[in-house]
Amino acid sequence: MKKKLYIDKQWVETTDYVELFSPYSNEKIGDIPKASKEDVEKAIDAATNASEEMANLTAYQRAEILEQLVALFIEHRERAAKLISLESAKPLKYALGEIDRTIETYKFAAEEAKRLTGEMVPMDAAKGGSNRLAYTLREPVGVVAAITPFNFPQNLVAHKIGPAIASGNTVVLKPASQTPLSAFLLAELLDQTDLPKGAFNLVTGSGKTVGDVLVESEKVKMITFTGSPAVGKGIRDKAGLKKVALELGSNSGLIIDEGVDMDTVIEKVVIGSFSNQGQVCISLQRIYIMESLIEEFLTRFKEATAKLEVGDPLDPSTEISAMISKEEQQRAETWVQEAVAEGAKLVIGGKVEDEVFQPTILTQVAADSKVSCQEVFAPIVIVNSIQSVEQGISEINNSDYGLQAGIFTNDIKTAFNASKKLQVGGVLINDIPTFRVDQMPYGGVKESGNGKEGLKYTIEEMTEMKLVIWNQS
Repeated sequence: MKKKLYIDKQWVETTDYVELFSPYSNEKIGDIPKASKEDVEKAIDAATNASEEMANLTAYQRAEILEQLVALFIEHRERAAKLISLESAKPLKYALGEIDRTIETYKFAAEEAKRLTGEMVPMDAAKGGSNRLAYTLREPVGVVAAITPFNFPQNLVAHKIGPAIASGNTVVLKPASQTPLSAFLLAELLDQTDLPKGAFNLVTGSGKTVGDVLVESEKVKMITFTGSPAVGKGIRDKAGLKKVALELGSNSGLIIDEGVDMDTVIEKVVIGSFSNQGQVCISLQRIYIMESLIEEFLTRFKEATAKLEVGDPLDPSTEISAMISKEEQQRAETWVQEAVAEGAKLVIGGKVEDEVFQPTILTQVAADSKVSCQEVFAPIVIVNSIQSVEQGISEINNSDYGLQAGIFTNDIKTAFNASKKLQVGGVLINDIPTFRVDQMPYGGVKESGNGKEGLKYTIEEMTEMKLVIWNQS
């Protein structure tokens, strides 16, 4: 599969290509174009030229384009899911789930396009404001550069493309180098809609070439990025005065109080810890459980983990497959070895078998161990005992990150106290921090980023407020 860039509603060849391989089978699955600086500038120019037409579309027209895209994704659901499994090794059952979420995300975007309104401002509340009528409008920022990660190559893209179209912006998309095939499918589908020429552009290539041009261009008015804190900080530093929305890392934590239903907890923590090989921004990485429960919990958690189906991502029964690259698998294995050397106890996993890093549970882990204090982004979870919920809150807050956290408890005062004291963007009561639905406000504090995703909230980020005042004197 030799792919082409998508610029100004045309498929464009480049001189340089890079081979793409399946993370699981290592088979070649495509030749991906490496955009030059000139290619990226052409994409930005196309988006700039389309900005006026895009901004002038009615809410009905913007919603209709998104509804057309929804219909196309429904038609190509299985194909889209298989592409995700092929290029990212996400098990097919979860890839199908991602496409279903993608469809829902674009549906939400279509609905929000019709709800983009300002508000009335009561001018006469001020002494000198009488005889004036005032209201606000929301206007598109212009060209949005979207830089996306590998772990949700359709749905996290949808969280940027959907709101951009809904709010009348144009887009240049740079997908993750590991998972570009999903982005090419998106371009193919958008090409069949009524989206204006130049309103969506796709450029693939290195972050140094493509990313730097997008971030530094004065024609780009907003950068929306999901990825590592190191790259996010670099984008923020180079972006100048343009808007920047960053969804970065996490080492999400969960507190388990006494008296909870252990069957429910075990079922949820297995999903939270190991879905998509732990390569999820809100993957459950740290569990803090009351000391009286830890022995039973570890026994049952180990048993449930051992039952997970490991293998080919295209097999419908597979639940765990390869990580995104051999380098990442080696890093995960090294971090586990370091944790054990520092005194942690390995409960299960910790090694690669048949091309797959096995789901891993560690206990008695030091707070400054990499598997605890850094984003592990692998099927690794730590389980440490606590003497009180307050200690658990302190442990979760002892982090550079603050995206989401959860607590299982039957005590309402304990739940309210945790919701108040946990230093995160989202608190889940009686659920894992890995829970997300796509219309909710989603974003973190500290080094987990700034800005909010969730269609309504991203649209606010992608628009500027204009105040209009009528003097009626």
